Amino acid sequence: MKRKFYLILVLVLTSILLASPIAHAATVLKVGSNGAEVKQLQLDLQEIGYNAGPIDGIFGSKTKVAVTSFQTSYGLQADGVVGPLTRTALTKALERFRKTQGIISTAKSFIGVPYLWGGTTPAGFDCSGFTQYVFKGNGIELPRVSKDQFTVGTTVQFNSLQSGDLVFFSFLSSGQVSHVGIYLGNGQFISATSSKGVVISSFTSYWLNSYVGAKRVY
Repeated sequence: MKRKFYLILVLVLTSILLASPIAHAATVLKVGSNGAEVKQLQLDLQEIGYNAGPIDGIFGSKTKVAVTSFQTSYGLQADGVVGPLTRTALTKALERFRKTQGIISTAKSFIGVPYLWGGTTPAGFDCSGFTQYVFKGNGIELPRVSKDQFTVGTTVQFNSLQSGDLVFFSFLSSGQVSHVGIYLGNGQFISATSSKGVVISSFTSYWLNSYVGAKRVY
């Protein structure tokens, strides 16, 4: 009787595992695969900027090229096969991409808002009040002032900047951080400036000469 109970328990657990997302995520996709999982893969790749060809649920050569390109960008084995490591990296990339889109959309919605020293609301922002407000609206807490915001997150090299990174500047003789903005991509960032309020700026020599560094906080 006891043996029969354990047998039934094993069968139940096996059926649960087979139906679970873990088992689903273990499916390997490669050239020749087809179906709903491949179609979702193609949609995911397209969303973050990798052209997987027609969204047809057929894992062909164009989908392989897109997968390989993604794997190369994220330091994975570039074999064009979607296994657990590639799936995990793709999931994280999608999460960051969607978070970044939200941050940039929020930030741009405040273009033209006037500068206000100590300002932390859309009635008027200072530079760190702006970044704090934008990130908080997207579920990320930041310290109040720019020099403290510079202490959080992961350091990012200038040539590795990604949209959504915080970029920092100093206009003080001490070199202490005194300004912060949000990198938008293509050599541009958005920040609350004392002269023009919230505005998009390019990395001209003026900004490059005052650039201190960048942080990635999500």
